[in-house]
Amino acid sequence: MATNPVPIIMLSSLTTEGAHVTLEALEHGAVDFIPKNLSELSLNILRLKEILIDKIKVLARRGLPRRPVRSACRTVTPPLPAATPAVRTTGERRMSIVAIGTSTGGPKALQEILPSLPKEFPLPIVIAQHMPPNFTGPFAERLNQLSKIEVREAREGDVLKPGVALIAPGGGHMRVARKRGIEASIAISEDRENFIYRPSVDALGLSVAELFPGRALGVMLTGMGNDGLKGFTALKKSGSRIFAQNEESCVVYGMPKAVVDAGLVDKVLPLDEIAGEIINSV
Repeated sequence: MATNPVPIIMLSSLTTEGAHVTLEALEHGAVDFIPKNLSELSLNILRLKEILIDKIKVLARRGLPRRPVRSACRTVTPPLPAATPAVRTTGERRMSIVAIGTSTGGPKALQEILPSLPKEFPLPIVIAQHMPPNFTGPFAERLNQLSKIEVREAREGDVLKPGVALIAPGGGHMRVARKRGIEASIAISEDRENFIYRPSVDALGLSVAELFPGRALGVMLTGMGNDGLKGFTALKKSGSRIFAQNEESCVVYGMPKAVVDAGLVDKVLPLDEIAGEIINSV
């Protein structure tokens, strides 16, 4: 990657060891990965072939996203304004939650955004990243090591807390639900339902729109396809705000393009500005 940077796709087995190696490859510059379940390879080999060919075509056309030139003395963490209140308001509504959706290129994008958030970040964060089982746990652990906030894989019944980012477990849909009184928690479903991906950004977005109408910040990051369009449409209709990653910094400008083209987005931002805008918006 240092001498001849090109898009690299990892094809990895569904094991914890494979997950760690794949995540390490992503940190070194690989742009995407495709898991192969060796126990079911004979059953899904044709589907695996289709996915691999589609991704190769998209990434070959796209190439690597352009990265901004950073000053050697540039501060990575966006500073909080001196007079920032504990919770900012948008219009007359308080922000209560940040919901992030992403797919191809998402691990690298999240690795830039989450470590830039301050330890005292005032809201809970929920994340749907297209990943298989055995990958989201190590991925969350790695982000937690890099971040000031707490980052971990979500579990059934987890209570939403400020400064805690919960990543949807691979192979399951994550939703927010009312637990008791005003307390909100996580609900996990392993049924495929009517969604193409598990975890689904649509499933998460729809639940956030229902539980926090007009009080959420939706952030759509790099990814293939249009998962999240329905969920973010519901968020926007409820009065919430939507940010999308810009085309130039995306590995694949698919999911952000879908919400931009639908007229849902309040701001289109390069990756290196998203963390700062999140901080300033909550």
